[in-house]
Amino acid sequence: MNRWYGKLLGLIAGALLFRPNPLFGAVVGLLVGHAFDSDWFGLRRHGDPWAELGVDADASDEEIEQAYRRLISQYHPDKVAGAAPELRAQAEQRSRAINAAYGRIRRLRGR
Repeated sequence: MNRWYGKLLGLIAGALLFRPNPLFGAVVGLLVGHAFDSDWFGLRRHGDPWAELGVDADASDEEIEQAYRRLISQYHPDKVAGAAPELRAQAEQRSRAINAAYGRIRRLRGR
């Protein structure tokens, strides 16, 4: 995803806030904006695990288990074993995300 608005906001804020040298402030703001746009700080790394499984946060354990089993059977890499390498890579990535979301929910619920 190509994000650009952090760079723009950083450029403007840096130029306005660093009064002694607005050009220097703009460059620093641009770099900070680029860091946020590129997710250097890992803020968007962990999404909502319930949304990943397609259930609400107040779903029961049985509903979560059922959603997990349905999704993992749909996106398991063995289902696309004979497909193109790109499709296999997408299936592996999606199944990793599903497993991570399920594991995170289990940890959050203390299981």
